[in-house]
Amino acid sequence: MQNVTLASGHEMPILGLGTWQLKGGQCERIVKEALALGYTHIDTAWMYQNQRAIGNALRDSRIQREQLFITTKIWNTHLQHDDVLSQCEECLGDLQLDYADLLLIHWPNEDVPFSETFAAFQELHAAGKVKSIGISNFSIAQVKEACDVSALPICTNQVEYHVRRNRSELRDYCKARDIGITAHRPLGRGELVNDAVLKSIGDRHAKTAAQVALRWLIQQGIIAIPKSGSVPHLRENLDVFAWELTDAEMQTLAS
Repeated sequence: MQNVTLASGHEMPILGLGTWQLKGGQCERIVKEALALGYTHIDTAWMYQNQRAIGNALRDSRIQREQLFITTKIWNTHLQHDDVLSQCEECLGDLQLDYADLLLIHWPNEDVPFSETFAAFQELHAAGKVKSIGISNFSIAQVKEACDVSALPICTNQVEYHVRRNRSELRDYCKARDIGITAHRPLGRGELVNDAVLKSIGDRHAKTAAQVALRWLIQQGIIAIPKSGSVPHLRENLDVFAWELTDAEMQTLAS
């Protein structure tokens, strides 16, 4: 697995498992299967209502905690100082973890100053409950404001990013500030698996359209967290490292 070095100095696997809309027994089963296949990066959030199932899967896997990278997120109704602290404790309790590797603001809330939220994030970091912090669904203007007020380095901005939503201006702005991009919905809403351009490129490499879409992101250093509900797709999504797209193919997909 390829890693990205975050601005905090911690390593983050460039490919992870997204768990939005996975719940209950299905979520627990998929996370267990992913861990058995070699996934170590799991992305979740308080709003997903699946952290207890993920916690059970992590517990049962018996994988050493330091080998895992777990991201969770604070929902935008809980961005005031005390609410951040209490929601983070709830997340850690459900996940059965002492700390999160990465804690994000899930969506900005214009009614709560970023400075208040990041002050709480700093307290959690100082207490050892959070290793790195970041943001999600932030525009360029919001990224700038967040950087201006956070005492800790902002490590990633998690946004929808894929070949049909190439947000290169946001990517470049974040990169200049040492903020990585994490792509959620890297396969769109599933429609990219049947995309003709992706299929055509995939045929040249004996890969699927989904693998080409993920490779395009990873080859740019963009972290990808595709969701999957089946073991074959979990395996397929892992097979994006031992081959490369050509410069011409990367440009075709960028345009």
